[in-house]
Amino acid sequence: MGRGSAHFFLFRNGDMTGIAQEPIADRTRRLLEPILARDGYELVEVEWARGGGRWTLRLYVDRPGGTGIEDCQAVSRIVDPVLDAEDFIEPAYDLEVSSPGLERPLRRPADFERFAGQRARVKSYGPVEGTAPGSPGRKHWTGTLAGFRDGAVEIDVDGVRHRIPHDQIAKANLEHDFDADLRRKD
Repeated sequence: MGRGSAHFFLFRNGDMTGIAQEPIADRTRRLLEPILARDGYELVEVEWARGGGRWTLRLYVDRPGGTGIEDCQAVSRIVDPVLDAEDFIEPAYDLEVSSPGLERPLRRPADFERFAGQRARVKSYGPVEGTAPGSPGRKHWTGTLAGFRDGAVEIDVDGVRHRIPHDQIAKANLEHDFDADLRRKD
C-alpha cells in the first residue's frame, strides 16, 4: 500500500466475534473516541458492515474547519496500531476513514443541539404516535432541527413542532439543500 495515497487498509485475523461479546462498532467507538478526541478529531460514526464478501470497519471523523484526505490518512495512522494491539476484530476487514460529508449522521443529543436550525431527516424504528398534537403515527420526518430536550429530538416539519424520543430513532442525518447551492451560484 502506498504511503499517503489511500485510506483503506486490510488486516488479517481469525474467526468472527462471538455473539455474547460487545458489538464491534460499539467497542471500536469506546476504544477510539478518546484517542481521536485527544488529537482534535470527533468520531462521528462507526459502521461495521459486510458487502461483496468482505467486512469493512468504516470510521467517520470530523474536526473544526472540516476534514480532508490528509485528516483521513492521519486518523488511519493513529488507529492502525491501536486496533492492531487490541486485536478484538477477528475476521479480515478493510478499514475505511472518511469525513461525515454534507449529510452528516446525527446520533448524540449534542449533535441535535449543535445542528439546530439546519435541515435534517429522521427515521424511527417503527411508527411513533403523538410526536405533535393531533399527529398520526409516523416513521419519517424531514424538516428543521429545533434541538434536543427532555430525551427527545425536536424538529419542525411544515410549521409543526414534532418531538421524537431519542431511543426511537433508527437513523438521522443532516439534509443538504443542493438546490439552494445552485440558486446561490446564479
